[in-house]
Amino acid sequence: MKETRYFYVPDAARQSELPEEEAGHALRVLRLKAGDEMFLMDGVGTFFRAEVTVAAGKHCMYEIKDRFPQHPTWRGHIHLAIAPTKMMERMEWMVEKATEVGFDEISFLGCKFSERKVLRADRVEKIVVSAMKQSRKAWKPVVNTMCSFGEFMAVEHPGRKYICHCYEEFPKKDFFSEIQETIDYEDNEDILVLVGPEGDFSVDEVQLALEKGYESVSLGRSRLRTETAGLSAVMMANLARRIQ
Repeated sequence: MKETRYFYVPDAARQSELPEEEAGHALRVLRLKAGDEMFLMDGVGTFFRAEVTVAAGKHCMYEIKDRFPQHPTWRGHIHLAIAPTKMMERMEWMVEKATEVGFDEISFLGCKFSERKVLRADRVEKIVVSAMKQSRKAWKPVVNTMCSFGEFMAVEHPGRKYICHCYEEFPKKDFFSEIQETIDYEDNEDILVLVGPEGDFSVDEVQLALEKGYESVSLGRSRLRTETAGLSAVMMANLARRIQ
């Protein structure tokens, strides 16, 4: 029995051809031909069963045979804002695993103690798409370009907002306990959680976030690497908002 093949096609219902990169994989790697079956995902909640109609050159055309609207597996909008690590492969690993677990949006922050000041969002986007296909996620997480901490704070974000840090001078609650106890399982309240760089947020950054309505939290007693903290925060939020 052949393995089911999934391809990411934005606005798949209105298209009839795979995007160039997906077509290259379909034709050169999988060697699909006319009449072969494949599945498409549009990244906004629907899977499609399709049949290849043309497989020639760099073009892979298809005809949709059936569509399968998917149901969300968690409530609300889970948004992780994180300062990327100096070693980009660690951040790419975190993004891949967070996508497999399930979340909705990622933003990258340039903070006072950040060791990485630039980031290729297009590369992160490719990792997200690959992980989305592998884990059969019906919704593609939004990947935002990097911005400064101040710029991010200037934008009003809905829902519950949290900042993770290690400073003892600021009272902290346990993040997982807090979202379990204070968020109604029946509502769709959004969760935004901030994770700082290897050197943590600065005191001024934490203070600014608190002034903007963010809640001060920790991710437990262990001191975590940035990428581990980011993944832990996503996993906790997903579990707290999981649809049974």
